[in-house]
Amino acid sequence: MEIKANNPALKSWIDVKPDSDFSIQNIPFGIYTDKQTIHNACIAIGDYVMDLHMVHHLRYFKGLSLPENIFSYHSLNDFIALGKDKTCAVRDRISDLLNIENKELQSNEVHRKQIFKQQKDLQMLLPIQIGDYTDFYSSIDHARNVGMMFRDPENALLPNWKHLPVGYHGRASSIRVSGHSFHRPKGQTKPSDAPPVFGPCKLLDFELETAFVIGKQTQMGESISTEKADDYIFGMVLFNDWSARDIQTWEYVPLGPFLAKNFASTMSPWIVTLDALEPFRVEGYKQDPKVLPYLEYTGNKNIDINLEVSIQPENGEATIVSESNYKYMYWTAEQQLAHHTVNGCNVNVGDMMASGTISGPEKQQFGSMLELTWRGTNPIKLKDGSERKFINDNDTVIIKGHCQKGSVRVGFGECKAKALPAF
Repeated sequence: MEIKANNPALKSWIDVKPDSDFSIQNIPFGIYTDKQTIHNACIAIGDYVMDLHMVHHLRYFKGLSLPENIFSYHSLNDFIALGKDKTCAVRDRISDLLNIENKELQSNEVHRKQIFKQQKDLQMLLPIQIGDYTDFYSSIDHARNVGMMFRDPENALLPNWKHLPVGYHGRASSIRVSGHSFHRPKGQTKPSDAPPVFGPCKLLDFELETAFVIGKQTQMGESISTEKADDYIFGMVLFNDWSARDIQTWEYVPLGPFLAKNFASTMSPWIVTLDALEPFRVEGYKQDPKVLPYLEYTGNKNIDINLEVSIQPENGEATIVSESNYKYMYWTAEQQLAHHTVNGCNVNVGDMMASGTISGPEKQQFGSMLELTWRGTNPIKLKDGSERKFINDNDTVIIKGHCQKGSVRVGFGECKAKALPAF
């Protein structure tokens, strides 16, 4: 299916700077609030948002047969649940309205003032109601680094790792939208030569991740093939699955992360549709040994998304500490979803599935402080002269991501959060 909104030749009559994440080829969806609006759906274009409830109210979506108040709910779930035929038609119609050659909205000053608002004047809200959240472990460089650190370097990957996408079910209630803060978690840790103790985490870490949002429901007993998986993925966000490394080391055997992971996760406010990301598909890893038939796929399923992480001390300047790329994923989103549902596990609209830490093969591409400082043995120096082995109190971690092909840029905005001292 041809997606008109992806046309690289499109130009918007809204001013969009070359380095803006929000080109006319992007059109990501979110939920905003301000003094006049409790919560309306919107898209981003340049430095502005376009209020979709007002667009619908002023009848610019006539002919699309959309429910009357579909863009005034507190989340995008009901809109996403309309299905890709409908959401793609909405995205294409928005693209038409923003096209420099289209005068419908461009020439109507009264309507423009009702529809467009500057992003700097708004607060972005969590865009979806998340029912369930799963975190995978799908970057081979990350898994290999962790394996070398904690196990036999000659056998860094566990025996199952190249046969299935490893994952665990996480906590949805503590996922927050970019711009939030959270308190340093507390829990049990185990000194090497003493009994376990209780107290604040000492090894707080970020995890550079992305996540995809489920856009189509299944029933118990159904499974989703890799061939059909894209029909069930609405879009992607940036994600930081914060981690308390010292708590995790003591608690994870034999069932995996618990208190080390459930205290906070951060997601970017804009959902970039899978449609918008299609032009940036690239070839993935050659998977050896060969995977089982239900995990096989054809075509290019990795995506060339440039990713970076910065640490900003309180009242200080941010320092970029990691520059990685989503293309380094060994297991694709399609394989993750196929494996997740192969046993009949049902999924719902708004469910979120995260990639796991994304690391590339080079040191500057590592996606966590655990790797960047190699378990704290090689501290990172920030611009203010201070050093970090892990994340300090009052540090803000900022994740950014974008795709670029020629002059077309499709980005995600920011995914940031501040770590406050423990209660």
